[in-house]
Amino acid sequence: MVRMSAEERRESVVRAAIAEFARTGYHGTSTEAIARRVGVSQPYLFRLFPNKQAIFLAASERCLFDVRRIFESASEGLDPEAAVHAMATAYQRLISEDPDKLMMQMQTYVAVAAAESAGDHEFGRSVRAAWEVLWDSVHLTLGADPNETTTFLAYGMLVNTLVAMGFPAGHRVWTGFYDSARPVGGPPTDPPADPADPTAGPPAAPPIDPTAEPSGN
Repeated sequence: MVRMSAEERRESVVRAAIAEFARTGYHGTSTEAIARRVGVSQPYLFRLFPNKQAIFLAASERCLFDVRRIFESASEGLDPEAAVHAMATAYQRLISEDPDKLMMQMQTYVAVAAAESAGDHEFGRSVRAAWEVLWDSVHLTLGADPNETTTFLAYGMLVNTLVAMGFPAGHRVWTGFYDSARPVGGPPTDPPADPADPTAGPPAAPPIDPTAEPSGN
């Protein structure tokens, strides 16, 4: 039997931590549950990480890193307009295939907000840093346009909320989203591209004016 290195064990702990924290949150998850999922003892767990907070933050940072990685992979070589659709589709696929990635994000925001409310501003420092890196990556991909960056990430947070609350793909709450940003398996609203046109891509996203009045749709 091949022995795992300490780094491989740390990776196993992070994966297990994401699964456990995603379900029961920071305060509801025990290090015993994480150790049991990994198949190690608690004393060994604390040889890899100094405490539960360090494990939680490592899991949170990994989750944000994975989101950034799928955005960068999906948008590679694309112009900003096409990148919006590619990143939205990739993200919906990610949270559909790995729901823990969505729930870990939600648990992270709750834990950091609770710490901030209690006056602990250090708890969320590394998470904010990871979010800044994510923001910068999306910002550059979308042509360094702050309005487009804000709109894309704001819609992403709404996607998180709607999916976490269990709204099905065909529900009317998704009406204002591009097809590329709708849950996997949702009904399309835009006419399909001409199959005879090999260059046809996703429908172009019109520019979004954040000051515009809602259309009423």
